[in-house]
Amino acid sequence: MNTLLPTSTAGSLPKPTWLAEPETLWSPWKLQGAQLAEGKQDALRLALQEQQHAGIDIVSDGEQTRQHFVTTFIEHLSGVDFQQRQTVRIRDRYDASVPSVVGAVARQAPVFVDDARFLRQQTAQPIKWALPGPMTMIDTLYDSHYKSREKLAWEFARLLNQEALELEAAGVDIIQFDEPAFNVFFDEVNDWGVAALERAVQGLKCETAVHICYGYGIKANTDWKQTLGAQWRQYEQVFPTLQQSSIDIISLECHNAHVPMELLELIRGKKVMVGAIDVANPAIETPEAVADTLRKALQFVDADKLYPCTNCGMAPLPRAVASGKLKALSAGAAIVRQELTANAG
Repeated sequence: MNTLLPTSTAGSLPKPTWLAEPETLWSPWKLQGAQLAEGKQDALRLALQEQQHAGIDIVSDGEQTRQHFVTTFIEHLSGVDFQQRQTVRIRDRYDASVPSVVGAVARQAPVFVDDARFLRQQTAQPIKWALPGPMTMIDTLYDSHYKSREKLAWEFARLLNQEALELEAAGVDIIQFDEPAFNVFFDEVNDWGVAALERAVQGLKCETAVHICYGYGIKANTDWKQTLGAQWRQYEQVFPTLQQSSIDIISLECHNAHVPMELLELIRGKKVMVGAIDVANPAIETPEAVADTLRKALQFVDADKLYPCTNCGMAPLPRAVASGKLKALSAGAAIVRQELTANAG
């Protein structure tokens, strides 16, 4: 990227009301068959246009073609039974009914590659594509086959790598792995979680990112945040390992979060997608508030490595709110970009 402070989103954007139930996660589709396929492509075009109108530099599909950032990938794998459901505790936070791993997992066909190819045809801008990370995938399932979180994570890493290599070939510039589980299972992250993530990016020449956040603005997550105290230091547990890893970009939640900004010093040298938009709050940030978060981050991240971003996905938000927040992100980045350029001159 030649642009200074290139902006992007963490992933999801709200879906149009004609495609799926608004402001809901795991929202059922309103269309079927060929109409659904066409509707998803139309929604993808709209999401792209929304980002372009807001001045976003690195664009994505807005996750318009998937119901959920983890399960949509898992649905396409064999060895997982969606009828045989069990209740598990997700990220030690809330109970959910999830599918079961009943046999060896395998990827029979590409999952998002056609969508990525379609997006590539629509724009010359850099494209970022999000995939679920291995540890977050195992945390969203009941495993009655491998009976080992680590073993299953390595299997998923292998399948994610197959998908990632094909996404790269389809023209994706940055492949991001969503790992909210990295904020919870610190021992596992350091023992094998980062290593499994590196297996998922094996052989990729495009840039790679890991997104670690405090979750969508849903009640289970906001309730959990209330228990974390005045300082959220979870990142401190995993940053040293990530700093040593081959992952190029680390994507974080910074705006309105109780994350001490100095923790970014632990990943000095990495590119950092700094979350400067609060996705758990419907109030639209002012450009100045965004700029303020970016200025604070610049104390610990070199300007050529800072990528302004959203804290997390915006799927549960009203479309007008998400649109306003995208514009605020661009405008805030523009303020700081101008300051940096003026100082350099």
